Amino acid sequence: MQYYRDQLESPLGLLTAVLRESVLYALDYSGSDRLAKLCRRYHGVELSQLPERPLVGAIRDALSHYFEGDLSCLNQLPVWQGGSSLERSVWATLRQIPPGSTLSYGQLAAKVGHPKASRLVGRINGSNPIGIVVPCHRVIGASGALTGYSGGLERKAWLLDHEARHTGQSGASELLPTSWERRTYSRLLGKSDLS
Repeated sequence: MQYYRDQLESPLGLLTAVLRESVLYALDYSGSDRLAKLCRRYHGVELSQLPERPLVGAIRDALSHYFEGDLSCLNQLPVWQGGSSLERSVWATLRQIPPGSTLSYGQLAAKVGHPKASRLVGRINGSNPIGIVVPCHRVIGASGALTGYSGGLERKAWLLDHEARHTGQSGASELLPTSWERRTYSRLLGKSDLS
């Protein structure tokens, strides 16, 4: 079985996916070295060396449908289930957070049986190689503030707002901590102001 990669346009920019047969092994925003590091760490492969092949139709379709508002379509996608036992537990728990909902790092740590290890769980959340599908963006700070997302807080807010819009929940854009992040988020949405 050989790994391969493909790219996909999204409202948040170009995404790069890494697959092996029909299983999604990695998904992240293109243009950063994070995905290459995660591919080396978890799969022992060089991203730049992987052949390009079109995404499996079901994966491409599910991602497209997600961005069109069908939030449940990602639930059944087959994803890589490697890592340490704690990593597997954290990533499996992330997939159980319903769209439109969030957990704090502390709540996530408690759910995986390590209530005093919120920082460790936060690091594991941050090293999730399958962004969006394994929804690490649904984890927020204990105060309810948006914190720590490798794709940028403006993308995290967009994802949470997108899910909120399609589930009838309240959005996340007001949680962006700085005016720069609010302006950047506004540009992503094509708006001049968030107010």
